[in-house]
Amino acid sequence: MIDVEELRMVYRTSDGDIAALDGLDLHIPAGEIRGIVGPSGAGKSTLIRCLTGLARPTSGSVRIDGQEITTLSERELRRRRRSIGLVFQDVHLFNSRTAAENVGYPLRAAKVVRDEREERVTQLLDLVGLGDRGESYPHQLSGGQRQRIGIARALAAEPPVLLCDESSSALDWATTRQILELIACVRDELGITVLIITHEMSVVRQVCDSVSRLERGRITESGRLIDIVSEGSTTLAAELIPLASPPVSLSHAPCRGDPVLHPRVDPGGTACAGGPGELGSDHCGHHRDDLGRVGRPVPARRPRG
Repeated sequence: MIDVEELRMVYRTSDGDIAALDGLDLHIPAGEIRGIVGPSGAGKSTLIRCLTGLARPTSGSVRIDGQEITTLSERELRRRRRSIGLVFQDVHLFNSRTAAENVGYPLRAAKVVRDEREERVTQLLDLVGLGDRGESYPHQLSGGQRQRIGIARALAAEPPVLLCDESSSALDWATTRQILELIACVRDELGITVLIITHEMSVVRQVCDSVSRLERGRITESGRLIDIVSEGSTTLAAELIPLASPPVSLSHAPCRGDPVLHPRVDPGGTACAGGPGELGSDHCGHHRDDLGRVGRPVPARRPRG
């Protein structure tokens, strides 16, 4: 779904050339939620700009859903961007438009007929859990609700890919958890591919299927979360499960919240497997797997003796 090969982005300055991306390779299969982590200045935002065609790379290839992005004209790029959903830290809603009008704006720009546009907006507001707030203005919504509207707007044109750039970093953890659960539910329901740029490993632990570490413009580590944690000796593994964490068996899921760093532990020292707010269904009917991530529904489990 997303294929990047030998991607280079070089900025020329008076002090010499700066390679923001230096031969980056990345492959994300369809339907996967991939996290991209790395220190400040690693090239994460530049990668997003290259994926959307907002920046022309110096060299290399970017293919999304089989379409080469780097060779498109400006007119073709504008059309192509409609098939890429974007969610940023600041959702930039129109303050003078209602929530429904904000969600429907991309469809209006694409000249979708009114009846079809209104039906799609209603579906999207229901999908993000704000079916009753369509007539509300941004100032009447909480930060989490505004982010939900941003996600609904990003999905308006039915894109196969959703790119999230630090989309939850300005929210408190409880609201962040709800937004991440929503992203997982959207992926499961619509089958889209999701790329999440973040500096928070708790975000990766909760929602991502796989993760790549970006450093100095290159992918230095990459893999499925369960494989990285099982291997245990890499930088990513140490960041995913710091040594300060209480020991948790990967044979069953930890509790909700920040599931790896803060599992609820019973007096016998084992991770809890039941009870309110722990393992079992979330509000969307999904459960958490071995790393505490949202997944497919499963039968509820009873607490251990």
